[in-house]
Amino acid sequence: MFPEYDVIVVGAGHAGCEAAVAAANMGSKVLLVTMNMNTIAQMSCNPAMGGVAKGQIVREIDALGGYSGIVTDHTAVQFRMLNLSKGPAMWSPRAQSDRILFANKWREMLEAHPNIDFWQEMVTGLVVKGERVQGVRTSLGLEIPGKSVVLTNGTFLNGVIHIGEKQFGGGRAGERAATGITEQLRELGFEAGRMKTGTPPRVDGRTLNYAKMEVQHGDENPGKFSYTDTPRLQKQLPCHIAYTSQAVHDTLRTGFDRSPMFNGRIQGLGPRYCPSIEDKIDRFADRDRHQLFVEPEGWSTCEIYVNGFSSSLPEDVQYSALKKVVGFEDVKMFRPGYAIEYDFFQPTQLRPNLETRLVKNLFFAGQINGTTGYEEAGSQGLMAGINAHLAVQDAEPFILKRSDAYIGVLIDDLINKGTEEPYRMFTSRAEYRILLRQDNADLRLTPLAQALGMQGLDARMERVREKEAGVAAIEKFLCEYSVQPDQLNGYLAGQDSAPLKQSVKLNTVLLRPNVSLTQIRTVIPAVDDMLRSHQEECCELAEINMKYEGYIRREQEMVDKMSRLEAVRLFEDIDYHQLPSLSIEARQKLTKIKPHTIGQASRISGVSPSDISVLLVHMGR
Repeated sequence: MFPEYDVIVVGAGHAGCEAAVAAANMGSKVLLVTMNMNTIAQMSCNPAMGGVAKGQIVREIDALGGYSGIVTDHTAVQFRMLNLSKGPAMWSPRAQSDRILFANKWREMLEAHPNIDFWQEMVTGLVVKGERVQGVRTSLGLEIPGKSVVLTNGTFLNGVIHIGEKQFGGGRAGERAATGITEQLRELGFEAGRMKTGTPPRVDGRTLNYAKMEVQHGDENPGKFSYTDTPRLQKQLPCHIAYTSQAVHDTLRTGFDRSPMFNGRIQGLGPRYCPSIEDKIDRFADRDRHQLFVEPEGWSTCEIYVNGFSSSLPEDVQYSALKKVVGFEDVKMFRPGYAIEYDFFQPTQLRPNLETRLVKNLFFAGQINGTTGYEEAGSQGLMAGINAHLAVQDAEPFILKRSDAYIGVLIDDLINKGTEEPYRMFTSRAEYRILLRQDNADLRLTPLAQALGMQGLDARMERVREKEAGVAAIEKFLCEYSVQPDQLNGYLAGQDSAPLKQSVKLNTVLLRPNVSLTQIRTVIPAVDDMLRSHQEECCELAEINMKYEGYIRREQEMVDKMSRLEAVRLFEDIDYHQLPSLSIEARQKLTKIKPHTIGQASRISGVSPSDISVLLVHMGR
């Protein structure tokens, strides 16, 4: 009934969709298996993509040939660039999406790919022979042969939904949990754990009084995620901001005795940086209010997502508390919020290419690895899909370094440190974040994807070459153009910047704080004429390169120093217990994780600099 597929992807959430298209665009024949074809690429939680550090990841996915950025641009209802008051390393794109259009666009793009087939059914197990995966087994007892398998099960593995004192099996509201896989993986020797996440109630936007809330508009000149010719937003929906109060908190507290979080029914750990509303008022009892983001679900629906009000309290308590929020006095609720517990597997059991150590050609991606967020999941799916294809071809794995991408930071953190709570990406996790900006993801990563053999990147690479040439031309012009005092002193006075006393090159003026190329071009026509011949993104990137040249150079020097450690390979058969100079903790951690390089070993928690010195001596360095 089934041919032997190169790659079988289990689960069609954000990780599964990216895994499928990545492997397909590498040339593999792919089967995407999902329990429900109508929920492909469902935005299970908030209807948004991007945000701080997450926006950088979406741009990296796009630069590597993934589809998340393209789908978001086609289905956005609002776009904002966050953190513009800070340095460019912190600028992060974020878009509100139309939930229905988002899923429809993903399915449309998947179905248009000739290398992707679909099957709707629950996968209950794997076909494993001789420590190598050879396919999947379904609830109907079918065995589907595959040379590699990518598991992207999300919150469905033995999922349990909690609402107050009620609990029932499910991977998402209205959908059943997936069973069988965890039990088999445990028998194979995998270490599993439980995690918890939650979602807020959805409400009827027709019953809200937006006049009592703060309006939050999108950017006046909205940007986009993809480096391809995706459409820019011509009109946008506003979001709104509301606040809880002591009255809201007091109402919520009346349900604490029935809360599964506080009475011990939920054992899994929830996300530290996206806590439930009951957790917030319990942990931050001194705060008299918390912010709520009132987010529309799309163009053609009145459904509203109440971001910041995630809860597993009884539905009557949720409803009573919501009605006490200013602007929500007449609110009608579509459905209550809930918490969900699910199985995950410690990512320290993975190789850097996301392949499991115990079973060859088996890959994990997304929440099964203990992460949270569409963006984190999608990036892992992309990397797992690429590497599943490469494994089938017996080719070298594709591994991004921490200095290459936020995706590299994410995977490196997971496989070396593991996680005890849902992992979320932040800019602070990336030590080279000045290099890993959202504006240069295409320059960093598209050449790597093309070198891998990713299909459909010729036009992208042409854009990269044009962008590089444009940036170089602008930088050359700014370094050579002499500006006279009378041309700029009026502008500089308005910026509280010292006047020019003689002719200087324009690039030196750009180094001053509060001085921007955008403003200079308005007062010097020759500069504006030159910049008009190049795309806006080239102008922005050239200015960043020149303003932060010293910082960029210093970070690159750090990368070069660290890369020397990355070049020292460690063999998997090293018996660390035979190196008595290592600390006991280092011997245990190194034996468990089996790092591939000295650099990777240095990032394992519990491995000290003196332990690294011992390893360098052992390796003859």
